[in-house]
Amino acid sequence: MTKTAAIIGGGVIGGGWAARFALSGWDVAIFDPDPEAERKISEVMANARRSLPALSEVALPPEGQVKIVPTIADAVAGADWIQESAPERLEMKHKIFNEIQTHCHKDALIGSSTSGFKPSELQQGARHPSQIFVAHPFNPVYLLPLIELVGDVATTTRAHAVLAELGMKPLKVRKEIDAHVADRFLEAVWREALWLIKDGIATTEEIDDAIRFGFGLRWGQMGLFETYRIAGGEAGMAHFIEQFGPCLQWPWTKLMDVPELTDELVQMIASQSDAQSGAHTIRELERIRDDNLVSMMRSLKGRDWGAGALLNSHDARLEANADPDFTKPIISVARAIPIDWTDYNGHMNESRYGQLWSDAADALMRMIGADAAYVKSGFSYFTADTHTKFRNECHAGDNVTVVTTILEGAGKKLRLFHELKNADGDVVATCNQFLLHVSLETRKSCDPAPHVSDKLTSIIAAQAALPKPELS
Repeated sequence: MTKTAAIIGGGVIGGGWAARFALSGWDVAIFDPDPEAERKISEVMANARRSLPALSEVALPPEGQVKIVPTIADAVAGADWIQESAPERLEMKHKIFNEIQTHCHKDALIGSSTSGFKPSELQQGARHPSQIFVAHPFNPVYLLPLIELVGDVATTTRAHAVLAELGMKPLKVRKEIDAHVADRFLEAVWREALWLIKDGIATTEEIDDAIRFGFGLRWGQMGLFETYRIAGGEAGMAHFIEQFGPCLQWPWTKLMDVPELTDELVQMIASQSDAQSGAHTIRELERIRDDNLVSMMRSLKGRDWGAGALLNSHDARLEANADPDFTKPIISVARAIPIDWTDYNGHMNESRYGQLWSDAADALMRMIGADAAYVKSGFSYFTADTHTKFRNECHAGDNVTVVTTILEGAGKKLRLFHELKNADGDVVATCNQFLLHVSLETRKSCDPAPHVSDKLTSIIAAQAALPKPELS
């Protein structure tokens, strides 16, 4: 039986909730008095359809029906989950909750997206106070999994089960507090950032760079305390606090109200850190951290953003310094195998061999002048056929090279033979790759520009004296 969610308030957060539910197979009814609500929701849904399925290696459930309804009563009738995402005005929220509870069934879960109000404030004057709880998400709701749950234990326990089925990470806050947990961190960083700007210490871009090129990457995969546990070395969390705790009293920040680091507090933190991370040695944690950081930054390389854009520009500098001698075998790829290229068998999976052949062909294209500017002008080489033969295995950390031989380069045809070799010079795999030169406008084959064909001819001539590879 299809479940139904009611979304009250279809702005950025409400729209994100609607997308998360709908793409998880729930029917969704949305109430929002904004005349532009339908357009805005459809745009959020389009973004979610493009991105959320990309997180999964399996198909998502069939998408639920999404509809805009004229009243709160229409939205909540028969709803299993009701999510209020109205502006942060308590009086307005009280009126909305009264309307919701007038028309919803008694077992419906009523969550609020509030980033600051406590459940006790939201529940004031409510018909059934325990039915209302905080379910605070993070934008974009359809991608980021964290939801802070605050409220009645029985109600938030039910909510926890629902959110887990949606693929989210519910965090049950132990006690109600203004701004819950995560936003208190964000608020502290935000306040400090405002002072840094006001005092002329840093610009908005410089502050963002400090986060996205530094501690933001560490936090993204290990959080705060596990990061500091590693900083404490083999002596652990208690040693870290002993070493760096006094810094909290130094005038480094405008936020100077810090708790006293009593023996009791240090022991509490250390024991919780042991429970969190004690199953791993410090060296194991370092390797886990390093593998995670490599995977994250390599992902950013694919988007040419943040730390990934920096890595791409560094790669380009390294490649620009190379001056190939075409009287010798062409080394089209020289690299280490990254951790995210390996599979459950512990070796590089076959799709990454294809990646290496593609990278090798791209490198040769740049060598002959069919570079990014050439592609931008409307021409390129497309792979028409490949044949790969596997002879051995590659593992994470292996240093490999691809030696590329031009077998054919006349007119629109380009045939390459690639040999993937390990550090010992042994051939791990080979590929016979056939490419056609094409017009990107017509998507049909055509002859390359004279400067490309001339360069290709000169390279083939320079390679003529070299022994030919075995093609078997």
